[in-house]
Amino acid sequence: MKNLQFKTNINCGGCVSKVTPALNSTEGISEWSVDTTQKDKVLTVKTDSLSASEVIATVEKAGFKAQPL
Repeated sequence: MKNLQFKTNINCGGCVSKVTPALNSTEGISEWSVDTTQKDKVLTVKTDSLSASEVIATVEKAGFKAQPL
């Protein structure tokens, strides 16, 4: 299991609720969270099979941006 971290523009509870279905339905993500209190809005994803680019693609499909930290 690895932790991947991303700088995102998911900056409020409403944004989190928009990205939740996409992240929850992605196979390989066991757990995730967004720290909206930090200026970089850090998304942490626990996965044993996904690459950073696959997680970024999922976030972008939900309408947000993500960059590896």
